[in-house]
Amino acid sequence: AKESSSEVASAIGLIGGMIIYFFIFMYASQVMKGVIEEKTNRIIEVLVSSVKPFQFLLGKIIGVAAVGLVQFLIWVVFGLVLILVMQTFFLPGIDLEALRNAGNLAGGLPDIAGTGNLSAEKMQIIQKVAMTIDPIFIIKFLASFLFYFIGGYLLYASLFAAIGSAVDGQEDTQQFMLPVTLLLVFALYAGIYSMENPDGPLAFWCSMIPFTSPIVMMVRVPFEVPLWEILLSIGFLYISSIGFTWFSAKIYRVGILMYGKKPSIKEMSKWLRYK
Repeated sequence: AKESSSEVASAIGLIGGMIIYFFIFMYASQVMKGVIEEKTNRIIEVLVSSVKPFQFLLGKIIGVAAVGLVQFLIWVVFGLVLILVMQTFFLPGIDLEALRNAGNLAGGLPDIAGTGNLSAEKMQIIQKVAMTIDPIFIIKFLASFLFYFIGGYLLYASLFAAIGSAVDGQEDTQQFMLPVTLLLVFALYAGIYSMENPDGPLAFWCSMIPFTSPIVMMVRVPFEVPLWEILLSIGFLYISSIGFTWFSAKIYRVGILMYGKKPSIKEMSKWLRYK
């Protein structure tokens, strides 16, 4: 049964990882664009007169995250409705719970209500679908997606906000965006590789490193990853997210009021020591 559902698990994990990738990049980029726009229009000078830069940065990150979570919630509701419709129209009267527990169907056709005269090949396909829409698996997968999206978004949004505060326009971000973009692209490729070997060294360590764990771990979750690995990975991710948000706020509070000069990475590192 595990072997028969491996293809479905790979597809679900890859789709989850790619959605995390696009969500993080899309919403973190919105934070950076918002910071650049406020700095260019000099709106930030008025805003920081009534609120601390760290509070303003955190509010912007949380606000965009709320938009992403609402969109995610809409997708979840739509997906659950779609599953119910598919089960009603394409799997009418079939006892999916019994089919999920039937084991390997290649050894013979079990007596399951609703299967009728279905062939072994068709029943194996339906069994894969039944194992995919298992309520316990869906809850586990959605919970993992939610935790990794929030943690990964907080980590990268803080970096993107720091980049946006240090430049005067969108065209100046390429120098600082390249390393961050390469991290996300590497995480995506590591996730694709982990489909073939979800318990290998690369998959394990990339699912623990905060910069790659949101994507790689989402690919591994459908393969029954031990709970302690997921909890440890989430712990590393959220601790790193809080730390990088704090460091990015130090860069943000200096760069947001600096105009006409394109700072280097070395100069930005000095801003971290300012009190």
